[in-house]
Amino acid sequence: MSNYSNPLIPEEPQEESAGNTESSSIPEESPAQAVRPLARRRRQRRRLIPSSSDERAEFLEDLAHRAYPTLEFFIFSILAGAILGASYMLDSQALLFLGVLLAPVMTPWIGMVLATVTGSWRYFFQTFLGFLLGAVLIFATGALAGFASRIFMPITLTQAFVHTRLWWPDLFVLLLGAILFPISIVRSEDKPILPSAMLAYEFYLPLSAAAVGLGSGVKGLYPDGLYIFVIHVSLAILVGIITLLIMGFRPYTLAGFTLGTTIILIAIVTLIFISGLWTLVPPQYNPFAASTPMPSATPTGLATTAPAFSPQPEFSPTPLPPTDTPTATASATLVFPTPETPTASPSPLPTPIYATIFTDKDNGVIVRTEPSGLILTSLSNGWLVEVLPDKQDYDRKIWAHIRFTTPRDGTVEGWVIQSLLRMATPAPNWQPTLTPSP
Repeated sequence: MSNYSNPLIPEEPQEESAGNTESSSIPEESPAQAVRPLARRRRQRRRLIPSSSDERAEFLEDLAHRAYPTLEFFIFSILAGAILGASYMLDSQALLFLGVLLAPVMTPWIGMVLATVTGSWRYFFQTFLGFLLGAVLIFATGALAGFASRIFMPITLTQAFVHTRLWWPDLFVLLLGAILFPISIVRSEDKPILPSAMLAYEFYLPLSAAAVGLGSGVKGLYPDGLYIFVIHVSLAILVGIITLLIMGFRPYTLAGFTLGTTIILIAIVTLIFISGLWTLVPPQYNPFAASTPMPSATPTGLATTAPAFSPQPEFSPTPLPPTDTPTATASATLVFPTPETPTASPSPLPTPIYATIFTDKDNGVIVRTEPSGLILTSLSNGWLVEVLPDKQDYDRKIWAHIRFTTPRDGTVEGWVIQSLLRMATPAPNWQPTLTPSP
């Protein structure tokens, strides 16, 4: 990718001049004529997109050249990935900011957005491969850091769990960076450092956290962080495309419209299915919803079998053998069903105690395999858990044994600090009460 060739602008053949070279010489410009290009450049900057085809071609060529990935992009990707992995190992927020500041400028991302809007397939694949290679370098260095962290286990990975979840402040920063980056690179020839740092924060932090989780073997980081990375990239591409369309960029060929439509549809489908938005659609309108059996009309807790003894007798007429007498009498026999042997009543079951996760911090609660043990996963505020009867007093804190369900891992058991739970089932002294089952 070191040799840059601009596929956005087709090359025009040069016309060979016939005749004497003196006839093709350019006359000297007057001072008034020399001022005209400067005024034209000022009008061009106010207009954002030049009106003439030649000026527009030169303008797009300059943008494509600045958005093309260079060797510097990949070198800084390796450096930023190593620092981000070390910051997760040390659980240091300061090192996270240092890794973001050392991250390369997100030129391949704006290259993909620019290629989508202008409709250049070749330039899109070139910038996409550059962006993908940078992400692979970030992921590889993070996985190495996670594998090295096994030597120091158990360690806290609070920052890693924070950046593998969807948060509204992160989405706001992502949208702001995706809007400011195209505006900055179009309006100015300087590198948009601040918008690029905002995008790098939302792209590389969840990606590196997923890699650390894969290398360290800690559950709840991989592939959760990878899902967040894909969601952030898809949303940023959509917002960047909309921003450039508002600024006046348009595709000029049918292939360009096809590329733009394809990328937009892929980004929308990715956002819907990976983020789980399709589950919010009512089942009657959702073709992907699993069919659930309809509840029976029998009330809950009532027996559905017939009673063991019926007080009504059953009459079965018994025919008599034929006789010579003209009249015959019939006798009726009472038949009572045999009562069934009563079964033993079921033993009483403990009433489950439920609680919800509650903490003043926005990063949720860490669930561990044992009191002060290895990190199992993290749960956000409001998550419903079942509190098991056993609890432990460890390190001057009361730890509660909980059971909960996640869409990816199913039913999981772990330990949390009891003060971080808000009771949902009223029960005295955290002890289950015995209630007979129906």
